[in-house]
Amino acid sequence: MRVVVKLLIALLMLAGAAGVYWHFFGIPPQLLAYLPQPAEAGGPAAGAAQGGPPGGFAIPVETAQVKAGPMQRRLTAIGTLRSGESVTIRPEISGRIVAIGFDEGQKVTRGQMLLAFDKAVSEAELAAAQARADLARSNFDRQAELAKRGSGTKANLDQANGELRSAEAAVALEQARMEKLTIIAPFDGVVGLRNISIGDYLEAGDEVVNIEQIDPLKVDFRVAENFLSAVGTGQSIEIAVDAYGQEKFDGKVYAIDPLIDEGGRSILLRASLPNSDGRLRPGLFARVELVLQEKDDALQVPETALVPQGSDQFVFKIVDGKASMAKVVPGIRRDGMVEVVEGLQADDVVVTAGQLKIREGAPVQPLPPPDAAPAPAPAA
Repeated sequence: MRVVVKLLIALLMLAGAAGVYWHFFGIPPQLLAYLPQPAEAGGPAAGAAQGGPPGGFAIPVETAQVKAGPMQRRLTAIGTLRSGESVTIRPEISGRIVAIGFDEGQKVTRGQMLLAFDKAVSEAELAAAQARADLARSNFDRQAELAKRGSGTKANLDQANGELRSAEAAVALEQARMEKLTIIAPFDGVVGLRNISIGDYLEAGDEVVNIEQIDPLKVDFRVAENFLSAVGTGQSIEIAVDAYGQEKFDGKVYAIDPLIDEGGRSILLRASLPNSDGRLRPGLFARVELVLQEKDDALQVPETALVPQGSDQFVFKIVDGKASMAKVVPGIRRDGMVEVVEGLQADDVVVTAGQLKIREGAPVQPLPPPDAAPAPAPAA
């Protein structure tokens, strides 16, 4: 009785091992001749109809066709959005505010009046300087007339000329001070929040308000130094910010810092980013994708088609209904697809799932794609 039980256990283990082998490696050709081959279940007629050789079972596999199309090699980095131009307005002279010409958080244009100081004292000083200049001009004219008649001396004429030039310089100085009593916007932008009011007295250098140019914006980001030969001005970028989810914004690299950071061994790049709608703001954290290389007609296959063996990569092509292993040289990888530099041609069909069940020369049967419509039922 024990012998019978042991024999049954051995037979079950042998059957399980054979099932595992057939699942992963297919049915050995030596056994195909001893198995029943009904036409409806994969016999000689079915094998021929399904593309496999007569007398053999075709192993079902998933496939994909090699296609040519655009492909990009990209590099991911993190960056920060910065204003196109940014300045904090500060007066150059002291004074009392009498007018404010902007609204907080609103756009301003270049040359627009932002702040005006009281001009009463400066106007009086300018008038006094102008009067001194007029007197000095009269003295100079008188000395010049005397010099023409021979009654005056050259020394008196030179002294009058010096006094005139000094008085005119004093007038110019007062005029410059008068101009600085009105602060204007240096460029188009958006003003921030102010902490001053009409009537406040400001000292020279006190902060008034910041102005940010937000169209276009700048994007600063760093890449590792080993990409130095691959980066360059004019390359495209795509950024995403948390405020807008997966939405992408396009820009272009226009400057590269010539100094490589010794601490992080990285290169600082700066890109320009259009922002005409003003949705993006300076200071936002950005996920940057830099396009290092772009090809218009790269041969592509799904990454699942690759079969690594050591340091080499292979794929199974389908040739006349049989699997044929081909060595390939992969290139750019992007979104589950890989470029094939060598080893395949356009319109080749490769196995993308089921490689463990096939070998060189094994008959295969491509499965229909998951989204393929079912065949119509025959008419009654």
